[in-house]
Amino acid sequence: MADTDTGIQPKRTGLTRTQKRRLSRGAQYAVLAAAVIAFALTADWGRLQNQFAQPGIAKQLFPDLITVALKNTVLYTLSGFVVGLALGMVIALMRLSSVGPYRWLAGIYIEIFRGLPALLIFIFVGVGVPLAFPTVQYPGGTYGKVAVALGLVSAAYMAETIRAGIQAVPKGQMEAARSLGFSPARAMVSIILPQAFRIILPPLTNELVLLFKDSSLVLFLGVTLEQRELSKFGNDLASQTANSTPILVAGLCYLLITIPLSLVVRRMETKALREIR
Repeated sequence: MADTDTGIQPKRTGLTRTQKRRLSRGAQYAVLAAAVIAFALTADWGRLQNQFAQPGIAKQLFPDLITVALKNTVLYTLSGFVVGLALGMVIALMRLSSVGPYRWLAGIYIEIFRGLPALLIFIFVGVGVPLAFPTVQYPGGTYGKVAVALGLVSAAYMAETIRAGIQAVPKGQMEAARSLGFSPARAMVSIILPQAFRIILPPLTNELVLLFKDSSLVLFLGVTLEQRELSKFGNDLASQTANSTPILVAGLCYLLITIPLSLVVRRMETKALREIR
């Protein structure tokens, strides 16, 4: 009563919002540390090292790991990216076309190839097409097959990314180009697409990372020793040595490519956000 009469508010003894947040974060860190310690104490590190980390076996992988497997993986990825980018560009423009059949065909392609597993597309390219068209030969043999398969896999995603980038460019850019006498096609190529690609560069780089991993499906096409990529190379050597060290080393090679690319993507996204602000 005295406090009420004098207008003095009672002191709050509970935790502040900041203190609660710090307490919650500390509890999460403690749980994470406990899980890591439990894993470290219960894992059989001797057996893991014996199966996955044999230096002698790892040395046997070189130099073919770099000169054959990694080289082929990079070639497969880049060729598939180029095909996917070219095809994706065409599909994106069809998707934005004022001609109805173009939009319908582009929409059907995107829905089908985004919904199918990449493995089925590889089987279709490697087995289905040669059976349906016996006289058709892929330029470059296996390299051509891989480029087409990876291109079909990525084109549907790239098409939607490119379409979004084009639509993100202010409409006033096209109107200004048209007022200067540019044809619609020239305005798209000279004005709109350069700005769109600046916007979509980070997601396109992400697609390159995904393609790098999808290149492991090449083994389903049937390749020679000189055409093996990292996964096939590691799997073959693991079978020969009865040890999983080659698979681990091949996985590390993937990380040597994907982690720097991911860092580049994050830096580009951060730079884009700064420019927007």
